[in-house]
Amino acid sequence: MKEKVQEALELVRPALQADGGDVELVDVTDDGIVSVRLTGACGSCPMSTMTLKMGIERTLKEKIPEVKEVVQV
Repeated sequence: MKEKVQEALELVRPALQADGGDVELVDVTDDGIVSVRLTGACGSCPMSTMTLKMGIERTLKEKIPEVKEVVQV
């Protein structure tokens, strides 16, 4: 599943990079929890929680039904 998650992250990466940030995949558990690290401008942005949940998590859940949650580490 880790490869699928990496491919799905490539879909959201250009939008993050346009704002000076990026996302790094840290881990994917067997029960569908995806851990990511927001880097660059996204790491310190006050809107990062919204980016994480409404952007990254929503996209991953649409593309990979096994994903239950995306958390920031």
